[in-house]
Amino acid sequence: MSHRFLLTLRAWALAVCALWASPGAQAAYPDKPVTLVVPYPPGGATDVLARILAKGLTQRLGQPVVVENKAGAGTAIGAAAVARAPADGYTLLISSNTTFTVNAALKRTLPYDPQQQFEGVGLIGSSPLVLLAHPSLPASTVAELVALAQKQPGTLSFGSFGTGTTSHLAGELFRMMTGAEMLHVPYRGSAPAMTDLIGGQVSLTFDTNVAAMPQIAAGKVKAIAVTSRKRYSGLPDVPTVAEAGFPDYEMVPWIAVVAPRGLPADVRARLSKALQQTIAAPATHAELEKAGVEVAWQPGAVYDERVSRELPLLRAYVHKAKLPIE
Repeated sequence: MSHRFLLTLRAWALAVCALWASPGAQAAYPDKPVTLVVPYPPGGATDVLARILAKGLTQRLGQPVVVENKAGAGTAIGAAAVARAPADGYTLLISSNTTFTVNAALKRTLPYDPQQQFEGVGLIGSSPLVLLAHPSLPASTVAELVALAQKQPGTLSFGSFGTGTTSHLAGELFRMMTGAEMLHVPYRGSAPAMTDLIGGQVSLTFDTNVAAMPQIAAGKVKAIAVTSRKRYSGLPDVPTVAEAGFPDYEMVPWIAVVAPRGLPADVRARLSKALQQTIAAPATHAELEKAGVEVAWQPGAVYDERVSRELPLLRAYVHKAKLPIE
């Protein structure tokens, strides 16, 4: 065997090794932990859902799915961080339509574009809001609340989990449609708003049923109405705002997991399948329903359709209600 042949063989072997070791030779996805960003503080409704889903996704992806809370600016801080992340499937966002349509309807500029910078992994379902009151408030129905607000204008306050969130818009639409004057008090998430409602620092809140149901059961707050058109199965005795004489009233958050736009097709398919299987698993499905989600899986492609349909409608509501655009 000639010396020249041996050199050629060695060079070929080195080239093959270099190819396998090169950055272009990627391992199968995922080969490291995946971050699921929650744009709210720990303890709130979305945080609860994220931690339920993270357990199932960890099992199905074979890598840890780590929940990271990035709260503030009505979910914009967390959403912007995900929008800027690489589109490689290792950074995901779970949020409601607060992030995807409400913020865009209430703000002139955002540090992210919900249509251009995100793509859906999957829609999980919806979680109706509940109009809650401190137990001491002398009103237990929508009619009594409206009468109290008219009798004592400017004395009632409602907490939301941030300016520009679904709970904020739910309160503003309620104020517009019923004529009940109330002062908006924004918080950095559901948990601190609930804490102040229980403590009596605010009169009312519009919060998710995920956060509301344990506190209702404990008698720490009382439910006046739900914001969906139909009664929520988890609170069958609580009427809707529409039933109380305001048939056009509706504000129901829907929940989605999204990623930075531009995912490789195989990564998107792997994530979508893992999320769908997680939601379909009987134990997880039951856990989500117990937490207050009306589970209804929809594939990621529905995200674009839903945002395109809902955003102009919300902008029309905002204009009609004469809400200030920030």
